[in-house]
Amino acid sequence: MNTSDDPGRTLGPAAHLDAVARETARFVAALEGADLSAPVPGCPGWTLLDLVRHTGSVQRWFSVLLRQRVQEPPRSREVELRLPADEGGYGSWLTESAAEAAEACAVTGLDAPMWAWGADHHARFWVRRMLFETLVHRTDAESAVGIRPVIDRDLAADGVAEFLVNLPFATLFAPKVAHLRGNGETLRFRCTDTPAADGDWLVRLRPDGFLAERRPVDTAATADAAVSGAAADLLLLLYGRLDRGSDAFERSGDEDLLNRWFANSAF
Repeated sequence: MNTSDDPGRTLGPAAHLDAVARETARFVAALEGADLSAPVPGCPGWTLLDLVRHTGSVQRWFSVLLRQRVQEPPRSREVELRLPADEGGYGSWLTESAAEAAEACAVTGLDAPMWAWGADHHARFWVRRMLFETLVHRTDAESAVGIRPVIDRDLAADGVAEFLVNLPFATLFAPKVAHLRGNGETLRFRCTDTPAADGDWLVRLRPDGFLAERRPVDTAATADAAVSGAAADLLLLLYGRLDRGSDAFERSGDEDLLNRWFANSAF
């Protein structure tokens, strides 16, 4: 598993932090005039209110971890949420959640060593994770209110990288990931609208798990199964928001292997 200090990152920590604020602002904009009891297609069983609470709660919890610069897994996720008194206050509450995160990063330092469940054991891991948690749920909110989501290409490519390099470590809360083992089978995920060095990934299943590597050495080599598409579409595919049967994707190779991947990689 990749444990380097640069696990597939194409954007720096400062860019990630700036993007958290922008993505939160877009999320809040989608809530204006919306019925917070509306269902969220990307999160079955959730309402918009559930989605907002979840996203803001994650931002506030990550902020606590950053301020404390935790060095071991936290025993609790309980934090003071200071929820608004009525639904009309949730937009401002979410904005304040992102502001708390920015303040926590300012006093912590993004390169500070700290515990993280993923590949990068520095404060920057949590900012990057917060970004894609916020971005994906921003698209969920927009879809719920009838807005067609648009995702910046470079952010999307970085999100694909963040997903693939951290997924091997996610078994604590995504236990099916442990089923992604094999004897050298390979899957390729390729962003068609980015330079190959930023959006070409090979996943190799091994008896002890799997490894995601950016840009295979031999870019002409074929994988056992492959999916390619625009970075934004590929990001939403990995997060289960798009179907790989969509015309947005080109698929090749072993469909059973693809079925196994998507059945066990839910994050």
